[in-house]
Amino acid sequence: MAQKIEMKVPIVEMDGDEMTRIIWKLIKEMLIKPYVDLKTEYYDLGIKNRDETEDQVTVDAAYAIKKYGVGVKCATITPNAERVKEYNLKNMWKSPNATIRSILDGTVFRTPILVEGIKPLVRTWKKPITIARHAYGDIYKGVEYRIPEKGKAELVFTSEKGEEIRYAIHEFETPGVILGMHNTDESIKSFARACFNYALDTKQDLWFATKDTISKIYDHRFKDIFQEIYENEYKEKFEEAGIEYFYTLIDDAVARIVRSEGGMIWACKNYDGDVMSDMVATAFGSLAMMTSVLVSPDGKYEFEAAHGTVTRHYYKYLKGEETSTNPIATIFAWTGALKKRGELDGIKDLVDFADKLEKASLKTVEKGIMTKDLAALSELPNKTVVNTETFLIEIKKTLEEML
Repeated sequence: MAQKIEMKVPIVEMDGDEMTRIIWKLIKEMLIKPYVDLKTEYYDLGIKNRDETEDQVTVDAAYAIKKYGVGVKCATITPNAERVKEYNLKNMWKSPNATIRSILDGTVFRTPILVEGIKPLVRTWKKPITIARHAYGDIYKGVEYRIPEKGKAELVFTSEKGEEIRYAIHEFETPGVILGMHNTDESIKSFARACFNYALDTKQDLWFATKDTISKIYDHRFKDIFQEIYENEYKEKFEEAGIEYFYTLIDDAVARIVRSEGGMIWACKNYDGDVMSDMVATAFGSLAMMTSVLVSPDGKYEFEAAHGTVTRHYYKYLKGEETSTNPIATIFAWTGALKKRGELDGIKDLVDFADKLEKASLKTVEKGIMTKDLAALSELPNKTVVNTETFLIEIKKTLEEML
């Protein structure tokens, strides 16, 4: 066997939960370690370790990404009440992704992985659509209250000088609910710059959409900041690159996207991005075929699969039953991190290896060998459905032919 590719700087490795944790180890052992002298700084973000460390391990991992510049993350559990009981947790810990996004002040870019034989449900789509999701504030840092009785709800702002401004929200005649949410100019500016930079890096048009006709202050602030930064910092660069920045209302954006051939970056506020990334993933095929990268304004990167921990398959696995879980998005999380590490450190062999591993994964599917979820979507005439481990073995065979 050829000599393993040397790495100079480690990747921050964040292990996860359930079925994806099993697949994570298989990918490393079968598809990476035989070819790369893998250097990682390891953090166990499995739910039990997060519970034992009072979630400090998540914070430590985020700061390690700040230090080393590149991280790769396995899917993790964000516990609800049922999960707290199931795993006997001390607390209903926050989403690790939200914690990491907040510390890095990053923007999430999600892009579908296209493969021959699987056509998007939207027949006009020919190129990937990347969703850029603002990763701070809005309902994700919202303050909620259940109104128990008749009364008045108000929005109150007290300035540093002690001046108070009050706005009536609603006069409640019966019980109800209220939600207070916020964002900051600095976070919106970081989001805008990350989107403009990513568009320039990938040479794609950038679309941004809110509902500023209804939210005339909150959403309008997003629109204004994007426009100001574009005009002052990016307009000339976009014109030189031959790409366009385009603003429209979120409902108009949906209509335009559905009629388009794809190939753009669609920037969305936090909740819109959460919803639209799943819609785009499903329409292109599957969340298991979608990459996700968190990019900070100062150029730190965290790669992961867009999907969750595949709980249903994990319980089958624990019973000793065979599973056919799609590992491609998790493979692409690793290849994304390896490519970025190779680019930053000037290791062309590492970039080339990651490219070949991606191509080997897709080529295996295009040969007709695939997991159950892909077989249900694929239009290829001759398909062989295999379990997860067999699929990884077949990818390894294809990779060996390419090296």
